[in-house]
Amino acid sequence: MHWCKTWKLMEITVQQLMAHLDSIRKDMVILEKSEFANLRAENEKMKIELDHVKQQLIHETSRIRADNKLDINLERSRVTDMFTDQEKQLMEATTEFTKKDNQTKSVISETSNKIDTEIASLKTLMESNKLETIRYLAASVFACLAIALGFYRFWKYY
Repeated sequence: MHWCKTWKLMEITVQQLMAHLDSIRKDMVILEKSEFANLRAENEKMKIELDHVKQQLIHETSRIRADNKLDINLERSRVTDMFTDQEKQLMEATTEFTKKDNQTKSVISETSNKIDTEIASLKTLMESNKLETIRYLAASVFACLAIALGFYRFWKYY
């Protein structure tokens, strides 16, 4: 009779451990998803900013060229000088844009590497936690079995 109570206690303990394991798994999944979502949102924000800079550059270039065409009708010599200046500005803007584009690609690559590193780290941590939990569970089960055998022998001799 006492053995049944011990067995039920062991079953309850195992159920509690399994519930705790499920809770840990859920927490780890939520953590992994939130970190990934934050990094993805940051990447999307950078892409939007890059598109905005591209649109501004295109708009500015279009405006400058339209101004040049109007000025050609008024003063040919002045327009030639302005066109030279505008081409210089366009080249500088293109150079700056290329630098920013390369920087953005570098940041995206670094962020992607960070994401991969974090995911690998989380997977390693999850496996480590899984093994620790399994060891703890096995030790608990064997300890409960040893106690149960001890009680069984005790009752058997008395």
